[in-house]
Amino acid sequence: MVYSRHVFDLKKYILIGLCIVLSGLCGNKACASHTFSGSEANGMPVDTILNRVILYAPFYEKIVGEYTADLYIKAKADIKKKNLILRFVPFMFDMDKGVRQYIMESHSELHYTAPNIYDQKVKACSGTVKKYKGVNADILDFFHVNVYSSDLLNKKLLSPLQNDARKYYTYSIDSILYDANNVHYKISFVPKWPSYQLVEGYFIVTDKVWSVREMLFTGRSEYRLFTNHIEMGKIGDDDEFLPVACKVDTRFRFLGNVVVTNYNAALHYKDIKYQQIQHQLGKQKKMYDLTESYTLQCDTNSFFTDKNYFQKMRPLSLNANEEKIYNEYDLRKDSLQNKQSFKNNKWSFFGNAGDALISNYYIDLSNLGMVKCSPILNPFLLSYSATDGLSYKQEFKYNRYLKGDRLLRIVPKVGYNFKRKELYWSANTDFDYWPAKRAAVHLQIGNGNRIYSSDVLDELKDIPDSIFNFNKVELNYFRDLYATFSHSLEVFNGFTLNLGVSAHRRTAVNPAAFAPIDSLHPGGDSKIKSKYKSFAPRIRLEWTPGQYYYMNGKRKVNLHSDYPSVSLDWERGVKGVLGSTGKYERWEFDVQHQRSLGLMKSVYWRLGGGMFTEQEELYFVDFVNFSKNNLPVGWNDDIGGVFQLLDRRWYNSSNKYVRANFTYEAPFLVLPHIVRYTRNVLNERLYFGALLVPHLMPYLELGYGIGTHIFDLGVFVSNVNGRFSQIGCKFTFELFNR
Repeated sequence: MVYSRHVFDLKKYILIGLCIVLSGLCGNKACASHTFSGSEANGMPVDTILNRVILYAPFYEKIVGEYTADLYIKAKADIKKKNLILRFVPFMFDMDKGVRQYIMESHSELHYTAPNIYDQKVKACSGTVKKYKGVNADILDFFHVNVYSSDLLNKKLLSPLQNDARKYYTYSIDSILYDANNVHYKISFVPKWPSYQLVEGYFIVTDKVWSVREMLFTGRSEYRLFTNHIEMGKIGDDDEFLPVACKVDTRFRFLGNVVVTNYNAALHYKDIKYQQIQHQLGKQKKMYDLTESYTLQCDTNSFFTDKNYFQKMRPLSLNANEEKIYNEYDLRKDSLQNKQSFKNNKWSFFGNAGDALISNYYIDLSNLGMVKCSPILNPFLLSYSATDGLSYKQEFKYNRYLKGDRLLRIVPKVGYNFKRKELYWSANTDFDYWPAKRAAVHLQIGNGNRIYSSDVLDELKDIPDSIFNFNKVELNYFRDLYATFSHSLEVFNGFTLNLGVSAHRRTAVNPAAFAPIDSLHPGGDSKIKSKYKSFAPRIRLEWTPGQYYYMNGKRKVNLHSDYPSVSLDWERGVKGVLGSTGKYERWEFDVQHQRSLGLMKSVYWRLGGGMFTEQEELYFVDFVNFSKNNLPVGWNDDIGGVFQLLDRRWYNSSNKYVRANFTYEAPFLVLPHIVRYTRNVLNERLYFGALLVPHLMPYLELGYGIGTHIFDLGVFVSNVNGRFSQIGCKFTFELFNR
């Protein structure tokens, strides 16, 4: 339902009346307990103005329930300095030789649903950049700003209007502005200490209603310096609480490269729906299907790339310099077409091969799909940990969308560990044939961690804890070649059934260490072999209560949940099938949950356990939930669920385990109270892990980590059986991976 002008005015004033009542009840206490720098305005101190603005902000944040709008963005890029390293930057567009200035335009349909769901579909793009498809996703956050929200740029920045902002910002009255009917206060704010989560700038608010007319904030988001200037709608208009124009200036500096980009955006609203008052004052019934919030209900099938399209609808005209950039691009394009020669074609392959070595690239195979690759020679794919040393990994992604929103996905990975001198590889294939039910078939092949067999467990049990040392135990390692095939289906919302089989072929790393079987056990079977095969059916049940989701066409996309995810995994080895040499049974239970605590704080916890039964014959202790990932992709892939200092040999040392992990993440946790200038630290993390297996009763691990826009670093301390064991660290490059 779209509210009329009169209905909205009534709602607005009822809401303001409620705010005034609340202000009378609690505003005086707030004013009395906080003092701010700056002078008084018309006898009203800055802290009084700020308290009223902060009091109204949560109401205005949610007053707009939904809208659709046309979003026009014009961008001008100026490359001040560049070198070869600029080609490593994944979001950087293809640059023409000798060209420093570029212009880009896009027109999109934007759909917003409270509290913070944006769906944007690009309808037209033009400019002097090759294959321009619209601004990058991280830049779009600058145009998806709710100035009344407690955070900015999709939870990257702490807003100066959030309830606890006084802890982080200092405020002052810059000036007082008057018009025919209203008084406006310009309030400046600066952070109390340097941090990438805090910004500097000002906002202009209107007396009586305390809504924002304008906001400007400057800061740094990962690898960009930025200034964002937002103009809001006029008082009394339908778009009073929404931005109507944005101007974003960014400056990217990286290892001698400097790129300045200026964005100008204009929003034209076609349909604004306001929240009902009871939605703000009472509880809403939980609806897990958020399709209407995430899906733009309009026809966006037509995509235009002709700049003549913008001549007809461009709300912001081109200036003389921008017209010149377009004209020079047209002349350059005509000249290149006329000078195209066999010589250029002859060397084009070698140029493309060089790009693959040092640049992110996409290979569009027309109707056959899309391949995405990161640079093959990329130092930012390196990582280091205390137990595993230095490692390098590379990943390729092939996606092909088929009729009915079906998807074929193939992801080959390869990595090398320099400490163990081992090469790892894997190839995962998924075919989502019934996307509405998340039904898919999966095939994974690869080489796993080197492992030893269960006959070693008996030897380990007999060694007293006081003298136990892995380095004094003879371990006969096996290489692992595995293949798994499975089928998954979401039976009902949040509950997934996965059925499949797994097969392993394990061969001894050093076959000479094994005596011939016939000489030891003539005519009989033996556990001592240099080669083993296994075949096992597998069932996995996963349940996430209260699973939020939306439908993207015919594809169901799961989001988050307020409840933990629970899984039960069972596998049974069958002897004699496809040459299988033994039988076993594995059970694992796991529960985990990651929950946001607001203001960029989050907590992650995980509990689990597992055991092997049917232990009469030889088997290999290879758990699914308690294992060492030999091909980690990034910091957050396994940092909360593994033990950083635990020797990888412990993962296969027992036929049962119980584990617990806990991670807490927040900005301004420890460092700002110790070191004042910690601008580069985006967040801090505390880790705790506990493990129970034979000889480790218990194993405890504590850690502290920091995250920056370039790297993540964690320091960990372990304790074994009540005694200090060791200290170590983990380091990964995270630049452009967030």
